[in-house]
Amino acid sequence: MLFHFLLFLFSGFLLLWSSNWLVSSVTHIARYLRWKEFVIAFFVMAVVASFPNLFVGIIAAFNDAPELSFGDVVGNSVVDLTLVAALAVFFGRGLRGDGPLVQRSSLITAAVAILPLLLILDHQLGRGDAVVLLLTFFFYSIWLFSKRGEYTHVFDHTDPAQTKIPPIARFRAFFINILKALVGILILLASAQGVVNAVLFFAEAFDLPLAFIGILVLGFGSALPEIYFTIAAARHANSSIILGDLMGAVIVMSTMVLGIVALIQPIRIEDFSPFALARVFLVVSALLFLIFLRTDRRITAKEGVFLLLLYIAFVAGEVFIRLYGNLPE
Repeated sequence: MLFHFLLFLFSGFLLLWSSNWLVSSVTHIARYLRWKEFVIAFFVMAVVASFPNLFVGIIAAFNDAPELSFGDVVGNSVVDLTLVAALAVFFGRGLRGDGPLVQRSSLITAAVAILPLLLILDHQLGRGDAVVLLLTFFFYSIWLFSKRGEYTHVFDHTDPAQTKIPPIARFRAFFINILKALVGILILLASAQGVVNAVLFFAEAFDLPLAFIGILVLGFGSALPEIYFTIAAARHANSSIILGDLMGAVIVMSTMVLGIVALIQPIRIEDFSPFALARVFLVVSALLFLIFLRTDRRITAKEGVFLLLLYIAFVAGEVFIRLYGNLPE
């Protein structure tokens, strides 16, 4: 028991640490290559930061527990659309959604967040559904990159510290960061294995549904890097980067992550009751996020408080259901 508890803590710490390590390395690579803000927001902070969810899902699928990944994605999406969005408002000066690209992406985000819930209504997210999710991710990526002209800023290209470094030294740092990124991926893979092993043990020992652990524990834990990044970006009032990360993360997890996991092992949910409350909160969170962002093209402080209270209600409801019985499907 103690061993698995320590394994979960240590593996979880490694998962978060290696995720930040990987994001930092890829960000330095992006700065050297002079990538634009939209690439950083979507590719680095959304795709790369979703690797913990992806590796946990892959390991869970190979351990015949892919429903753990489904719970993780649902829980993480609720966290992103409520708690993370609220923190961005509190630590910044509101969360502005100016520009047609952001507005269209907000609509796509709400629809994609709900898409896996619709596909699994037949109690299975099969390989055909996985293809649908992966194609959704592919076409969204193509659409997003076709709009790259709407983002004109190069990420940190005027960093004074970087301009004083000789070109050879900058290239050496670029190469080192590539190696660091590869090492980060290997550590992510190993730590994901530890997390899944510990979760499977506790699920059996305490008779906990994998869905509950995925929704409440992994869903929040895997969102910690996004929370850290959001607070840091909010202090610089960079709403475009925050929204790119936030909406991109929801889309990537709901399509790419679940699609890959379901290709490896179809996700079968025989009993929807552990997901009953989470499904409702995900739909409500997605719709409110969309409405708030499209109203006056910003999320205000009052709306941020509402999103925070919504997340607190979600956690309290999940704990209450676990203590006093499941909801009907």
